[in-house]
Amino acid sequence: MPGLLRRLFSPRWKHPDPEVRRQAVSRLDPSNGDQRRTLERLVLDPDPGVRLAALETIDDPERLLTLCGQPDASPELRQHLVALLAGRRGHHDLPARIALVERLEDRTLLNELALQGDNQQLRLAALARLDAEEDLVRQACDNGIAAVRHAAAARVESEAGLARLAHEARRDRQVARQARERLNRLRADAASLTAARAEREALLEKLERHAQGPWEPLYAGRLRHLMREWAKLRDLADARQERRYQDACQRCRKILGDHEAQEHARHADHRRREDADQARESLVEALEESLEGLHQGEQLTDQDIASLRAQKRLMASRWQALSDHHLADEALRHRYDEALAEYERIVQARVRLDERADAIEQALAEGDDDRLRALVEACGWPARLAPTPLLARARERLTRKPQDGGGEPDASLAHFTEELDQLEGLLERGAFKGASRLHQRLRQQAERLPRPLPPADQARLKRLAARLAELRDWRGFVAGPKRDQLCQTIEALTEQSEMTEAELDRRHRQLVKEWKALGDAAANRELSARFRTASDRIKERLAPWRERQQAERQRHLEARQALCEQLETLLEQPAHEADPDGLREIRDRAREQWRRLAPVPREQAEPTGRRFGRILHELQALIDRRAREIAEAKRALIHETRELLARDLPPGQRADQAKALQRRWRSLGRAPKGEEQALWREFRGLCDEIFASREAARDDQAQRQRARLEAMQALIDRMDAWHPTQSRETDMLDEAIREASALEPLPSGRRTEGMRRRWSGIVRARRERLDRLALAEEANRWQAIRPLLTAHLQADARHLAGGPAEEVALPHDLDLPPELRRAHEARNTARRAGTTAEAQEKLARLRAHLSLLAGGRVQHRDDPLRLAIQVERLNENMGQAISRADELHQLLGELLANGPMPEQAWEHEVGELDRMLEILAERPPP
Repeated sequence: MPGLLRRLFSPRWKHPDPEVRRQAVSRLDPSNGDQRRTLERLVLDPDPGVRLAALETIDDPERLLTLCGQPDASPELRQHLVALLAGRRGHHDLPARIALVERLEDRTLLNELALQGDNQQLRLAALARLDAEEDLVRQACDNGIAAVRHAAAARVESEAGLARLAHEARRDRQVARQARERLNRLRADAASLTAARAEREALLEKLERHAQGPWEPLYAGRLRHLMREWAKLRDLADARQERRYQDACQRCRKILGDHEAQEHARHADHRRREDADQARESLVEALEESLEGLHQGEQLTDQDIASLRAQKRLMASRWQALSDHHLADEALRHRYDEALAEYERIVQARVRLDERADAIEQALAEGDDDRLRALVEACGWPARLAPTPLLARARERLTRKPQDGGGEPDASLAHFTEELDQLEGLLERGAFKGASRLHQRLRQQAERLPRPLPPADQARLKRLAARLAELRDWRGFVAGPKRDQLCQTIEALTEQSEMTEAELDRRHRQLVKEWKALGDAAANRELSARFRTASDRIKERLAPWRERQQAERQRHLEARQALCEQLETLLEQPAHEADPDGLREIRDRAREQWRRLAPVPREQAEPTGRRFGRILHELQALIDRRAREIAEAKRALIHETRELLARDLPPGQRADQAKALQRRWRSLGRAPKGEEQALWREFRGLCDEIFASREAARDDQAQRQRARLEAMQALIDRMDAWHPTQSRETDMLDEAIREASALEPLPSGRRTEGMRRRWSGIVRARRERLDRLALAEEANRWQAIRPLLTAHLQADARHLAGGPAEEVALPHDLDLPPELRRAHEARNTARRAGTTAEAQEKLARLRAHLSLLAGGRVQHRDDPLRLAIQVERLNENMGQAISRADELHQLLGELLANGPMPEQAWEHEVGELDRMLEILAERPPP
């Protein structure tokens, strides 16, 4: 009982019987909140009928979307939601439905909406939410709207997806064609990528081989070429290939850097060698001038000798320092040796004079002329050398026998004492050379004092002289072993046979430098002779090598002179259109060749260098002049480009003229380095503006062409879906043809050709359909005039039976065209004036003609009639086109006007006539 009560008092929508629940749905009001929630619960009812009834009352897509998200959502719910969003049910506006579609995530719903939506924008919105390529392929193949198919096909990117589109898109040839084109491009890109990868690999192998090779003159040029080739393919390189490229380039740059360092070192060495030769020449000239001054003077004082010795020591030290790095030229060396020999003669003569100075003073004091003459001769004083004051007094005594040797200039004893203090300080510091020069000067000053030195100063001077001699002996003690070692080393060097000439020469010069650096310390004839003998042996051994060096210097000199002559010839007759880049290359190559052609003979190096420098200066002036001319020409081109940009011309024509200006720019060459980049940036900016305007115009034209294509496609789709049902719809076809003509010209391409072929086929099919409709309508008119024709046949029968010729009246309810009215009147006239034989013959002819028009088979007995009718049709239709409907209209008029007609003859032919007209009256399928 409680269960029964519960069922009696429970709501009907909870009844166990599905039919009761379905009926209860109709009583629920969706506008009521509680009842709407009840309907939403019934949407998920187990019974399909209940679910469908509940769904029919709910038209809120928002709630249905929420219910559709539940796990127990039914297929009917999804179908109803699709119908609402697609616009098949409900009255929701399009923007609201599109907004709901843009929130969907369900692939199935989105696919259904993209296929079934009532609007192109709705389908495109659903398509935009689809990401799976399988869904995109399905939409591109099966969607009923061309724009949606094309949008879906455009998002298919993979090779497999494009292949599926090319094979399965049978509904839209354009989609299949574009898929094939993209697939071919994708495969072509893959092939080109493979080819580019192989090309990059080959280029890397070349670069790596180049990095392993030695330097040669074209090494840098080949590297730049390989780097330019790599730059063209660099965007497609992977990380491994990029590392290999960087490593190979680094090795190549190291080889170039090492070569440049070697060249720089060689050039620096060459410059240092030239500087050293100039310094040596200055030293020799200074020594020669000093020696010449001693020969031309009146007296040779101790100061002159001290200055000469100091200059010789300084020159020897400087000469040796220069020779440590670069050997002297032979001619300069010979001049140096002669100057040293002259210096040695003067110094030795002064030593001999100093050794006999006390004896000469004593002889002068005692007046012993014989002894004085012997002492003067023993000094061996050079004839051209100016005498010392002591020697001059002795010579004067021997010639004039003077009583007095003359007075000496006064000297300050205080100053003499100060210099003694200075000499003592020098000896304390161990400055031998300075102390020796100062001691010599003090001795000369002591001779010129008006009175003898005080005994204390004389004793102090002798004590300091002894300390100086002790310092000289100590220097000799230190230098003795060094001289011994140098003699042994140079004698051992003469026995070296494995050493190269260049290394032997370098080592020999180093030993000679070290020997001369010792000066006169511990010098003796035996060691000097040993060292000189070993040095001469080495010089004899190096003589052939030095001759080869001299010959090579001469060849270098001749090559440099030939290079100068070539450049002078170029400068004498420069080309008016000479390329500055070519001239720069000539200049750089000339410099490189000049540096390689070294060394040259010293006496020719300076004048040849000045000649080459003058040539380079003139060549640079020519380069600068041509570069300035090119800069002016490029400025003129920039001005022309700016005028071209401001001129009102079609973008394509302006771009063609800009290309011509660019060709002229490239043919000019390069302007000066500081101006070229600025001019190029300005010129390129103007050209970019020109080409940008052309691209914009092309984009506009392409947009218009795409718009015309889309309009043409829409027209084709509209006409493809249009199937005329009446012949008077010809105006719609003519309007479509005029619309298509207005869209011409279409852009050339395979798509356009396909559209034109399709359009031609559609127009031809629609015209054929309209012709068939017109023919059917004309054939159906036979039924309308059949009563009138029957009346004429009855009147003919009564007339042929002997009755009077009656005129059949036109029924008032029958509306006939003018041609058939005239045929009706002609039939009445023929009843009075015509013959049955002519009528029967004409009826047979009309039957045959109608059979030809209907496409039926003409009987064998009617072959003559068929041929005559075809000839007549050709003659009548000459120069004009007549439709089959017009031809049938004429036949019906002739058939109506043909009389009088016997009843037997008509009954014999009417069945065939009706059959032919039924064939013509068949309407074409939709």
